[in-house]
Parts: sequence; C-alpha cells; structure tokens
Amino acid sequence: MVNAVVLAGAPNDGKLAECDDAKYEALIEIHGKPMVSYVLDILRSHSEIGKIVVVCPKEVSERLKAVPELIAVEERGGLLENLKAGLSQLDPDKLALIATADIPLLTHEAIDDLLKQAATHNADIYYPVVKREACEARFPGIKRTYLAIRDGTLTGGNIVLAKPAALFDAGRFLEQAIATRKKPWMMAQVLGLRLIFKFLVGRLSIQDVELRLEALTGIRGMGVISDYAEIAFDVDKPKDLELAKKILDG
Repeated sequence: MVNAVVLAGAPNDGKLAECDDAKYEALIEIHGKPMVSYVLDILRSHSEIGKIVVVCPKEVSERLKAVPELIAVEERGGLLENLKAGLSQLDPDKLALIATADIPLLTHEAIDDLLKQAATHNADIYYPVVKREACEARFPGIKRTYLAIRDGTLTGGNIVLAKPAALFDAGRFLEQAIATRKKPWMMAQVLGLRLIFKFLVGRLSIQDVELRLEALTGIRGMGVISDYAEIAFDVDKPKDLELAKKILDG
C-alpha cells in the first residue's frame, strides 16, 4: 500500500478563467463537482492507496472538509515548496503517489499499471511517460509537449511514484526539472552536453536520463512507459475542460 499527495494550489489565472471564475483550478466545476474531487474519488476508492494528503489553500480545504480521512496542508506558494509540505506528512522511506488536481480522467487502471511496473524494479522515483500514439488514439487532436527520443515520442505524466526522502535529496535537480518540465529544450541543458548531443543525433534514451539522475544525485530513477493517456491529460485550456466534461458526462 502507498500513500498519496495531491497538489491543489494552482491559481485559476490562466485561460481557464474564461470558463469558470473559481479562484483555484482545483475548484473549477465539472458537472457540479470541483475538478480535484474526481482525482480524490479515484484515490480514495483504490485498494492500494492509504493516507491522502491534499496541499491546498483554505478555500479548497473548506470545500473538501466533508471528505473523510483527508489530511489538508496549507499550500506554500511554489510547486516545490508545496510538494515538500505534503510529503513531510508521510513516511520518508515509503513510496508515495503524487498527483496534480487537474487530471480528472485519472483511472484505477493507470495507477495499477504504474504500481505493477514499479513492483518489478528497485528505484527511488518512478516517472511515467506516455507515447504520442497512445495520447492521440485516446484523445484525437490533443495538444501536448512531446520529446522525441530513442524510446519513442513521449510526453510526461502528471503522477509520480517516489520515496519522499529521495525527492528531498534530489534538491537542485528537482527544482530545475520542475522549472523546465514543459520546455524540453531547456531540460536538455540540465542533462549535460553529452546527453544533448545524443538527443540531437536521435540516440538519447530513457536509460540515459536515469543514469544521469543517479550520477548527479545518487538517486535511482526509472522512466515508466504507460499506455494510459489519462495521466498525460491535464486540464489547462478551455478545450481540455470541454473534453473532460464530455467524457465525464453522467
């Protein structure tokens, strides 16, 4: 069994503000429910998920106060600070599932797949990626940021399985990864010249990145290829919200 942290502090100050005047993205309504509730419903009903921590502003925790067995932690402002605040409530050496509040299409099957793949390896951090073909087959026309490497044309998922202690130890690397997570050309700078060259000639692999992470931080990371495009579908544009509403209708 693993515990979970849900990051629900993002302000609704982007394009989604045109669709819903909620102060925070987590509170944007989909069929009468705040978006974060869809994520929490999946986590709470999953047999392998134990304690659930939600890092959020008071406005969000007030809306969720009727949900039993949740631990609400006041958000700190920045993504990394919020992550640390949530993980500090959990066993530092026990794997925890980290999710954002804007993935209302999350499923048990996607979580099962990540846990199953992780169970056959010995790493500190498991980061799922999804191939472009899987995303476009599930969500035709979806726009994502992709990175073409030897393993395929991939996009990052919005869940992570990791030991809190490992994420704390990653320090500077984690800060850079968060800052450049949607800018693959900048992430290449973090990886170093050798890996940049391998990327340019089409030889960069997931294993290269795993080895670089371990060399820089001493942490064993694993990139997990997932077939579940739902974890790569985050609602950050009006079209995303419209599609989520259509899929979740009823």
